[in-house]
Amino acid sequence: MSTVSSLSPPPRLARAADEFALTTVLLFLAVTVVRWLRDPDSALYVGDLDAALAVIGILSGAILTGLIFSPPGRRSGGHLNPAVTVSLWLMGAFPGRNVVPYALAQLTGSAAGTGLGRLVWGPAASLPSVDYAAIVPAPTWQPTSVFVAEAGSMTIIIVAVGFTMTHARHARLVPYLIGLSVALVIAVLGPRSGGSINPARQFGPAALAGQSTDLWIYLVAPVLGAVLGAWLYHLLSRRRPLTRRVRGVAPGHAVAAEPPADRPRSERHTTALHPGERHPDLQVRHHPSTAAGPQADGGGTRGGGRNPG
Repeated sequence: MSTVSSLSPPPRLARAADEFALTTVLLFLAVTVVRWLRDPDSALYVGDLDAALAVIGILSGAILTGLIFSPPGRRSGGHLNPAVTVSLWLMGAFPGRNVVPYALAQLTGSAAGTGLGRLVWGPAASLPSVDYAAIVPAPTWQPTSVFVAEAGSMTIIIVAVGFTMTHARHARLVPYLIGLSVALVIAVLGPRSGGSINPARQFGPAALAGQSTDLWIYLVAPVLGAVLGAWLYHLLSRRRPLTRRVRGVAPGHAVAAEPPADRPRSERHTTALHPGERHPDLQVRHHPSTAAGPQADGGGTRGGGRNPG
């Protein structure tokens, strides 16, 4: 074994490090977007909350999709959300031993990204209208309503993602589906529940902003919604997602045949995929363009609910 390979981190830790980097970038950009759109002294200031959240939603969805498609996103699977990681594990598409390292990486990345936003933007990041991009529900929304909205949104998204990832021809659309879902949740629920649907999205901002009252909701509700979504997926589907990657199956692969519909459930899709593995029930061929080998694929502001990105 070479010296370089012997010093390389285990794949599990390397992929968790990718998740840390991705979540750090996500939260730094969230703080950046809110700093420029909600700071009254900014040239890009948007005073109307609903309009600001619509813009924030579009930008957040685009940023998330781009991070999923990025090289680290291809390597790790581009989860960036503990709730997504848990749901993929429950759907049998992600190894359970990697759940805790991924979740810890995502949460610490959240704190690091928020701290980086403070370092770069200085006092502007802590202005009341910015407040480290921390999410705040509307004053008229009770904790129960916020919890149900956050959990319910995540349930719907996980069911949709699960069914999309079941078929190789559709799996490549998952990053766009997730980006669109995040944009809609921020635009619709941002002025109400806050529209977080990601424990990592709120953890760092809430810690720096000193917001602990509703933090438990934003940490627990999305995960519970993901668990419910995975359960509903199992209830409604006889298939298992083809890959652990939110990114989808590797580019250059085409499905030649799908498993027989009458095959016993116990024999269908029983193996979770890992880097370099092929799905056991699919005949996969490479396009000529990939003859060299397959590629490694991998919320509002005060006065209303807030999801700044």
